[in-house]
Amino acid sequence: MKKVGFIGWRGMVGSVLMDRMREENDFNLIESYFYSTSKGGELAPVVPNGSPKILSAMNISELLGMDIIVTCQGGEFTSEMHPLLRNEGWKGFWVDAASTLRMKDSSVIVLDPVNRHIVEQSIRNGVKDFVGGNCTVSLMLIALHGLFKEGLIEWISSMTYQAASGAGAKNMLELLAQMEAVGKTFSKSPSLGALEMEKEVNHFIRQDEFPKSNFGHPLALNLLPWIDSEMPNGQSKEEWKAQVEANKILQTSQVIPIDGTCVRVGALRCHSQALTIKLKKSVDLNTIESLIAGANNWVKLVPNNKLETLSKLTPSAISGKLEIPIGRVRKMSLGDEYLNAFTCGDQLLWGAAEPLRCVLRNLLD
Repeated sequence: MKKVGFIGWRGMVGSVLMDRMREENDFNLIESYFYSTSKGGELAPVVPNGSPKILSAMNISELLGMDIIVTCQGGEFTSEMHPLLRNEGWKGFWVDAASTLRMKDSSVIVLDPVNRHIVEQSIRNGVKDFVGGNCTVSLMLIALHGLFKEGLIEWISSMTYQAASGAGAKNMLELLAQMEAVGKTFSKSPSLGALEMEKEVNHFIRQDEFPKSNFGHPLALNLLPWIDSEMPNGQSKEEWKAQVEANKILQTSQVIPIDGTCVRVGALRCHSQALTIKLKKSVDLNTIESLIAGANNWVKLVPNNKLETLSKLTPSAISGKLEIPIGRVRKMSLGDEYLNAFTCGDQLLWGAAEPLRCVLRNLLD
């Protein structure tokens, strides 16, 4: 059995990964070792073939004994520990949820439904670093896999609506705290008219004492049209990732332009995207729908009608599910080669944890 070390398994992505591995009986196939940057020596989670004690994630000598390291710890840990291990001559496989190594020439971004063949060939070619992609990029690629496979896409404008949990557990809890603060304060004022209530609420959420230490701004009853750091060309880094990561995942011979605006919204979990797609040629809508629906086991085409859209294509409908619904598929008034679509997916599953689980199984196979 391969020795697999897990780091960052208590965080949101790590917890989802652990749950999925239990569901799929993955722990039966490996010797598991759980590492922590702060809890070394305590009792480890009970899994088949698991080490009884938590080990120190900062102890290079212990990490060197692993055949595979799976980390959801974050970029700072990767930046510090990955080069130390490689410099010590460690030849094991590094599987990472953080973005640190994504665009390195030595790494492959993994997304099993879309590029499993590339991952398998990379393993045969001796690649050792496998990294999960940006959540919205991964969800978009699974949803549009059929059109990419047929080489039909000339460019994409993706407008994202990203949930609070995409920024981390603290941000998710802060959104709930903001909602609670508004509810407690204004549930006592039922006699206020709608416009008066709106004025009072907006004044309230702009106050310094309103809970916003993580987001820096109110997200409840609001939205934030900027995610991640600034890039020199005016994009946010989250927007920049769409083109560079998608093309690396697909290993395109010619760059497919992908751009848009990334927005944080008040959903707790699941990211959504509105897509404007320029096709390379005119294709009838029935063919487009067939290509989308048959591309992989996870994409689910939602008919473009009000009832099914509102019941099947929302964060509340898809939270905790592996399926990636895509709907609102229609030709646009811009021209016959322009396609409209809307997709939603759980960014903690196919957007984060599940690609890591799949590549781990690939490495074991």
